[in-house]
Parts: sequence; structure tokens; C-alpha cells
Amino acid sequence: MRVVAQRVKAASVAVENTILGEIREGLVLFVVCGRDYVANAICPGASPLGSVGAARAAAIAEKVANLRIFSDSEGRSNLSLLDIDGAALVISQFTLFADCRRGRRPSFSEAADPGPAEALVDEFRVALERLGVPTAAGRFGAHMVVSLVNDGPYTILLGSDLLAGPRSGRRSTAAGAD
Repeated sequence: MRVVAQRVKAASVAVENTILGEIREGLVLFVVCGRDYVANAICPGASPLGSVGAARAAAIAEKVANLRIFSDSEGRSNLSLLDIDGAALVISQFTLFADCRRGRRPSFSEAADPGPAEALVDEFRVALERLGVPTAAGRFGAHMVVSLVNDGPYTILLGSDLLAGPRSGRRSTAAGAD
């Protein structure tokens, strides 16, 4: 699962000129599930989503809800979506798995099939709500028009693969310190 989180002052999503969801201050979350993620998330003989998939979606939702990327009274990024009582607009976007290495037309073969992908994107949205984040959403598989007022801009890429391992590199130290 990959999530592109954009901090916004306001956002909305429409399908066929009808607004399906809108939020004020918070995050627009563009979400995609890849084939590998779905294959590892669904347990044979279990529900279509699988407990592993639900746990992974919940872990990413917890990370998103608690990211300290909103400004405090001193202008420092110290507050989370929960701290500011912000909302999330969840938009499925399979194009985040675009492979542009060959030719001029992107390949989307690494994006998950619609059925399991839709279930995981919805589980991610529900997990945010369970944490206390109000959500709005687009319509899976539809042509959507997303409008947003970007705040910053402040955009972060999150992924289950990125969150699984340790941070790369070391923290820099002051000159002369060890």
C-alpha cells in the first residue's frame, strides 16, 4: 500500500459534477495497493480482505493520523491530524503504481486488481475513522475531479514497504561531535 499525503486547507472530490466528499483543514490521501501487497495481505480461506491486510491498513492509518506535520502556535510542525481535529479525504489512485521505464505509455500492471484493492482502501479509511479522524472519500474506479488548497505545500509519501524497515542513514551530528 502506498499513500501520498498532502496537507490541505480544504479539499473536495466530485464525480460527474456531484461532490461526493469535502473536508476543511486536514489531509488529502491518495491511496493505492499493489499486487504484492494484496498477495501478502490476503490469507487463503479467510475473508476477502484477510486479517493481515486489515492490520497493515490499520498500521498505515495510525501513522497518518499521528504524523506531526501541522503547525503549532510557534509555527513548528508539532501537531498531528488528531491534535488539530483535522479530517482526511481518501482517494483511490491506482496511477501511483505507474511504471514509466519503457515506452511512452505507463504500465499499471503492478497495481492490485480492483476487488481486493477497493477492500483495502476502504479498510484504511475505516481504520482512520476508528482512530477518530473524520473522513470523506471518492468513488473507487470512477473518474474523479479532486480540488484542493495545498498548505505548504507539504506532501509525504508513505508505504507499507517504507514503514517496515529501519530508517536509512544516520542522523547528522554537530561539527566536531561524535
